[in-house]
Amino acid sequence: MISYKNILFDMGNVLISYNPEWVIRQYTEDEELIREVKNIVFNSQEWFLLDAGLIEEEKAERNWMERLCSDKARELAHLSFQNWHLYNMETIPGTAEIIRALKEAGKNIYLLSNASMRLLSIYKEVIPAVECFSGIFYSAAYKCVKPQDIIYERFLKEYQLNPADCFFIDDLEDNIKAAKEAGINGAVMSTKTAKEMAEILEMNTGV
Repeated sequence: MISYKNILFDMGNVLISYNPEWVIRQYTEDEELIREVKNIVFNSQEWFLLDAGLIEEEKAERNWMERLCSDKARELAHLSFQNWHLYNMETIPGTAEIIRALKEAGKNIYLLSNASMRLLSIYKEVIPAVECFSGIFYSAAYKCVKPQDIIYERFLKEYQLNPADCFFIDDLEDNIKAAKEAGINGAVMSTKTAKEMAEILEMNTGV
């Protein structure tokens, strides 16, 4: 078994829950409106560009407003977008304890996540056991996103890490595949549970 020095985590659906529909449901029970806002806002090209740091929030929101079909939908989209981080980022139970155990075992812990610039000002409020992390790497700050090759290159350069010393847990197969191509081993966490995270870590790192 390889003794990895550095453990890398994705954020959404690995350390915290991520379900945009839940945010929209805080403001309406209208299923048609929920679908419209989810598709036009959270499943949009602008959302990708926000994660990539290539568009400002104000510009993204103006674009969405032009595509929405009613004032009611526009109001709902505005509320959902302005407040999505308040309702959409709950810690997955048990992950904080795992992170602290890794830290106690002498591992360096990093976050490698696709996220917009907004997260740079609030991450301490949402990342479990954030005090244990040696680095927080959000895609928007580096103008690239997973699974682009360049994000792994920039991450490794930023923290001066040897990819062979790193193990990465993400919820998407494409992101793990790209990480492996960059020399970073990893595994997909598909069930969004601390139990699976612990099993992956024990199997691959012995912790």
